[in-house]
Amino acid sequence: MSTQISNDTLIDMHRRMVRIRLFEETAGKMMEDGKIPGALHLYVGEEAVAGGVMVHLSDEDQITSTHRGHGHLIAKGGEFDQMFAELYGRSTGYCKGKGGSMHISNMELGILGANGIVGGGPPIAMGAAFGNKFLKNNKVAVCFFGDGASNEGSFHEAANMAGLYKLPVVFVCENNGFGEYTPQANHQAIVDVADRAAGYGMPGVIVDGMDAVAVYEAAGEAVDRARSGKGPTLLECKTYRFFDHVGVRGMGLTYRSDEEVERWKKRDPILLMEERLLEQKVLSAEQIKAVHDITSEEVLAGIKFAEESPFPDPSSLTEDVYA
Repeated sequence: MSTQISNDTLIDMHRRMVRIRLFEETAGKMMEDGKIPGALHLYVGEEAVAGGVMVHLSDEDQITSTHRGHGHLIAKGGEFDQMFAELYGRSTGYCKGKGGSMHISNMELGILGANGIVGGGPPIAMGAAFGNKFLKNNKVAVCFFGDGASNEGSFHEAANMAGLYKLPVVFVCENNGFGEYTPQANHQAIVDVADRAAGYGMPGVIVDGMDAVAVYEAAGEAVDRARSGKGPTLLECKTYRFFDHVGVRGMGLTYRSDEEVERWKKRDPILLMEERLLEQKVLSAEQIKAVHDITSEEVLAGIKFAEESPFPDPSSLTEDVYA
């Protein structure tokens, strides 16, 4: 598929990607400086996937996310104020400070939750899609998961049911080459996760996950297919995380080489997008800089909001535990 993408759409995707990058870089450094509690699994390097997929979705469409899920929420319209407040454990966060980094959700944006359980999202997305088909509400569910999660039984059961009933769901595998610290070749006998789609009667599509436009085109076909009643698609985005499994500076592990990381950084999805914007004269260098500057100010405002917000009252401990 090769479609003419409007300038507004290109600008929209770029803005979503920059928002993810600056939020994640800042949050990661704050975690390592001890200002944010817990561990953060950063999305830096994978921004083209969330950016290219989310432009096709409305607030009513649903997504399920992963332990590396900040980028998904931001790309779907999440606000820095509530995001930082949640990471700080404050009552003004998306989950009132009780969800933290790996369990942020927001039903108003159709975000059914990030998930600290590997492979926890596919059954939830499949269930949402089943409900959408039953209600005939024209909504699509999108499930984000990693290469490691594609080994879990939960993924295979969800994919089987989605294919059987032609449910309106898109399975987006963000294949960054590692299941935590284990290279894909050491935990799978296949090179392409998309090959698994054939077993469930759905298309399996491989896309360059560092190219937001390539993701946009492939995701557009998959979402249209789901929304028109033709069933699910497994979209495998070949991508790469620039930082370690947790944090920015990493843990001194040697499971991948500096040369490998630098090779992937040469295909930084944001730089690739900005080169396209400049080449096509969609934005000038000054306008691109302005996007970064404005976003940086919004990040600082979000941090200030979080730091000034109160912690949850202990009496609210058992609230919101069950729907």
